[in-house]
Amino acid sequence: MSHPPSIARRRLLALLPALASLPSGSYAAARRPAPAVGTFSIVAADPETGEIGVAVQSRIVGVGAIVPYAAAGIGAIATQALANPRYGPVGLSALSHGIPPEEVLALLSSQDPLRERRQAAAIDPAGRAAAYTGNECLDWAGSRVGRNYAAQGNILAGAEVVAAMGEAFESGGGSLSSRLLGALRAGQEAGGDRRGMQSAALLVVREGWGYGGGNDRYRDLRVDEHDSPIEELARVLEAHRRLFARPE
Repeated sequence: MSHPPSIARRRLLALLPALASLPSGSYAAARRPAPAVGTFSIVAADPETGEIGVAVQSRIVGVGAIVPYAAAGIGAIATQALANPRYGPVGLSALSHGIPPEEVLALLSSQDPLRERRQAAAIDPAGRAAAYTGNECLDWAGSRVGRNYAAQGNILAGAEVVAAMGEAFESGGGSLSSRLLGALRAGQEAGGDRRGMQSAALLVVREGWGYGGGNDRYRDLRVDEHDSPIEELARVLEAHRRLFARPE
């Protein structure tokens, strides 16, 4: 049962100190110099079909296990840079109570001692999107927010990367999966991650569109280690499409 946003805010504020930050024992480790890994991603929604998704590429192994979170009818979260995986479930909980994406990110970062090293994005089923980039994220780091999407990245070739992602998504046709993949390709063509490529992932959800109609995970595809992960992800997506067509 959904609660009014005011009640949900109070409950979430009580939970955030425990759930939106790393365990206290991890702070020292997280503050030590970390490998310089860059990531660019896009969260997006198609209000007409009800699909919600995240696509991401990074110079790190297995990015699909770190960045994307999504739930049908609720929204999507991307957590990156010094990613905080707790942003995913807590952010989705906030979205489920009707709290707007911009406020969700503000709530998450407000209780996070390492917020200046975080980057995150959120979107709801109506296509309202928001992005957050901490001041200590490595250059170039930033975002572009538009209708039905938010594109963001860190350690990028420049602002042109997220600009290209946004333009590709806005002008792209076809399914949400195709538009998300097109945004990744455009970002890579604009320079992408300054350190190169390693892994990529695509997550698209819609109620009842998962395997056998038993869940919402319609496309949940990952390329964990590859010289050209975006193109490999495109190949895997095409194979997945042939086996699992759109339910309607």
